[in-house]
Amino acid sequence: METPTFATRMSRLGTESAFEVLAKAKQLEAQGKDIIHLEIGQPDFPTPSNIIEAAYKAMKDGHTGYCPSAGVPAFREVVAQHITETRGITIHPDEVTVTPGAKPIIFFTILALINEGDEVIYPEPGFPVYESVIDFIGGKAVPLPLREEVGFRFRLEDLVDAISDRTKLLILNSPQNPTGGTLTAADLEAIAELAQKHNFYVLTDEVYSRILYEGEHHSVLSLPGMKERTILIEGHSKTYAMTGWRLGYGIAPQPLADKITQLTINSNSCTATFTQLAGIEALTGPQTFVKEMVAEFQERRDAIVDGLNAIDRISCIKPLGSFYVFPNVTQLPLSCEVIADYILEAADVALLPGTAFGKYGDGYLRLSYANSLENIQEALDRIETALSKL
Repeated sequence: METPTFATRMSRLGTESAFEVLAKAKQLEAQGKDIIHLEIGQPDFPTPSNIIEAAYKAMKDGHTGYCPSAGVPAFREVVAQHITETRGITIHPDEVTVTPGAKPIIFFTILALINEGDEVIYPEPGFPVYESVIDFIGGKAVPLPLREEVGFRFRLEDLVDAISDRTKLLILNSPQNPTGGTLTAADLEAIAELAQKHNFYVLTDEVYSRILYEGEHHSVLSLPGMKERTILIEGHSKTYAMTGWRLGYGIAPQPLADKITQLTINSNSCTATFTQLAGIEALTGPQTFVKEMVAEFQERRDAIVDGLNAIDRISCIKPLGSFYVFPNVTQLPLSCEVIADYILEAADVALLPGTAFGKYGDGYLRLSYANSLENIQEALDRIETALSKL
């Protein structure tokens, strides 16, 4: 009997290489290898105890059932107040949609806005889900190169060249995955001017906004005339070490927020109530944990950047945010994909090739420094030893 075929659109849906490399690394560990994990992007800190206790209390108090699909009203109010205070623009709770993690906001925004053939400009090297979802729904993905010579920002002329009369959406990510680059206030002002001139939306992914080592975080949402055409993505995964809790949210003009809620109803119904109540505690409780975590990440960043630059034929600029480095390995005699595989097999260090984040990542590797200083130093020693044999 002939097997039914899959929908054609499935061939256009990508994946995240980090999870594939993690699975391969786990297989090697099962064989007895001592793998140092620098491939996965999640804080290695435990969720703060006050947040865990808030979730436990919420469950004990019976908050384990359905809630409104857009989110628990009390959490949406706290989120609206948080964004109002941090972005300097008034946000109403009706403009907040809560989702299980921040990824659904990417998916739902593109589903709600993009027709087949509409163009979406996205940063590259960048989070693989952007291009994957654009392709999946039949949009045209237009990469915006992020260039090492300008700190892994884009050049304004490249953005101007990417815009056409089919451009419907521009995706931003700052601080950025995989490079750790950040956009400047001047960059965002230029973007705002172009968005209003050419009448497109901006989806700004700011999940690393609190993991910043120098300067201040800037958001395009804060600029005049941009609230009506901006969708902001935020969440608790990175800031509060809550990756497995799946708690994210989007800020959007209310008509679009309503569409995102409609998509939520048709997919996951709602986000866990007790998770949202814990999220209130995260935003309103002590923030000492965040400051201490960022300080620890900064120490690790400095160590891994210095260590990589000390390895022959590798160069690495210092990222301003997130917890990733994106070293240049073009002086090595192999492709970045082969180098990443070689380092896993020969050095027992799991990391990612730059091409896991698009063609403009060719010639680079991505390493997450969400690991201990001791493990980072050991990984650097192993990498140096392995590469010296090439």
